[in-house]
Amino acid sequence: MLVTGFPAQAFGTNCYVVAAGPGEQCLVVDPGIGVLDQLEQTLAQHRLSPAAVLLTHGHLDHTFSVAPVCGARGITAYVHPDDREMLADPAKGLSADLTAMFGGRLPYTEPDDVAELTDGAVLTIAGIEVTVDHAPGHTGGSVLFRLPGAGSSWDAEELCLSGDVLFAGSIGRTDLPGGSTPTMMTSLRDKILPLADDTVVLPGHGPATTIGRERASNPYLRDLIAAPGRFL
Repeated sequence: MLVTGFPAQAFGTNCYVVAAGPGEQCLVVDPGIGVLDQLEQTLAQHRLSPAAVLLTHGHLDHTFSVAPVCGARGITAYVHPDDREMLADPAKGLSADLTAMFGGRLPYTEPDDVAELTDGAVLTIAGIEVTVDHAPGHTGGSVLFRLPGAGSSWDAEELCLSGDVLFAGSIGRTDLPGGSTPTMMTSLRDKILPLADDTVVLPGHGPATTIGRERASNPYLRDLIAAPGRFL
């Protein structure tokens, strides 16, 4: 298993590339702003050919380059239906301040071929099985992608690409359109906490971590464990 990633030029959004091994087809996860050159270098380095793009949610810093990545190869972008409208109109997921920041300065186009993700679905693409967990709270359509980690750099039983649901030491913000703190807490309780401690978490921003580390030290998970009904 080959799993590699790099931060985008804007907002430090992690773009991941997942393949069964070098020289194979691959999945591109969350191609954000200014990632095209580094993505091409990564693909060339490992002799990879993208088979699909997976989106953890619809925010522009995770989706900005999805159309050129998909369009250049005629491949499908996968997103949860609750965030589907943000692929056509990214402003629907932004605050007024962020809309003003982006407005008119970042050209954006919707990918031609979009498929919708469903909770509990198991996708088999490029020889990789990916389990989809709907985990709303940061956005209505936020998802986790879980896949086998044996043989990867982490050699873990399972990897979890958590998008902006869970970070090392924190969680995703819930104050943007479609966000909800109680819904986020439910997702953390029902989708994150049941995962095994040795699950490696590859978040949408920042460094990798593990479920066990976050269970022990992440203040949001600690508070949820101590008082599970407090935020729900």
